[in-house]
Amino acid sequence: MSRIANIISTAHYLPTRKVTNAELNERFTALGNPDVIGKFAASTGIEQRFYAPDDWATSDLALPAAQEALKRAGRKPEDVDLIILGTDSPDYITPATSVVVQHKLGAKNAGTFDVGCACASFPTALTIASGIVATNPGIKTVLVIGVYMMHRLADPTDAAIFFYGDGAGAAVIEAGDKPGFIGAAMQADGSYAESWGIYSGGTAEPASETSVKEGRTQVRLTKRYPPEINDTGWPKLFHRLAKENHFTADEVDQVIFTQVRKPTIELAAQNCGVPIEKCHMIMDKWGYTGSACIPMALDDAISLGKIKPGNLVVMIGSGVGYNQAACAFRM
Repeated sequence: MSRIANIISTAHYLPTRKVTNAELNERFTALGNPDVIGKFAASTGIEQRFYAPDDWATSDLALPAAQEALKRAGRKPEDVDLIILGTDSPDYITPATSVVVQHKLGAKNAGTFDVGCACASFPTALTIASGIVATNPGIKTVLVIGVYMMHRLADPTDAAIFFYGDGAGAAVIEAGDKPGFIGAAMQADGSYAESWGIYSGGTAEPASETSVKEGRTQVRLTKRYPPEINDTGWPKLFHRLAKENHFTADEVDQVIFTQVRKPTIELAAQNCGVPIEKCHMIMDKWGYTGSACIPMALDDAISLGKIKPGNLVVMIGSGVGYNQAACAFRM
């Protein structure tokens, strides 16, 4: 009997504190930079974002999405065999955030690990989960989570904080004999590793009083990150994924891209040969939620009826480093 990974439920969690562009504009006007938020808004389509409570960690943000995904799947925490969590804003450098979530969730029978390829983490994690489910009969239920709380690791006087909204999304993966996971494609270019990231606190530069004072333990955009990385990279991945897995753009019902910039999605959709109406977007209402944006958009599209059982869905994520990952599922 074949064991094909299927997405049997999805869920997301959006915290309640809304931070509008107007609020950020007031802050940066007072700092002597009155135009920056308006420019970012015009170039991205982002209108607002949401922040978790100040006393929450990333694991706290992941928990309600995980709980809701299990509820919708009709599963209990103790039914989970494996938790895979994708984030680049973890609770700690070590231990893994997934093991913290395992304890908070009460998933006492689950193994765990984190995936750390930034905003490409969710399609990467889905691909890993699909392979594990397909080849391990003893692993029946996998909980995949994408979660993001980068604003907590940013300098509030750095205008790039415009891009950091909090959120979480989750999916429950189980084996079945009907079409589910179809395939994946990935690409990367580590020459951009020093362009955007947190550069003190690891072994390259352990945290010190000096690095903290100079802001190197906070997330920074240090070099230009060319938009063509996504403009051309996403269609390249899409066409490769389609060719290697024998489907066409016309057969795709929905493409979920990383939700960072509306014009990039519009251009990528055109170059993929997919109508923009088949590319659900959430960045306008929820902001950019990094590692969580793809599962959040996926769940939102399902709830709105844009994705139905049997539909072919492609997810394409892009994260700093850079990493890019795509996967295709029959829902």
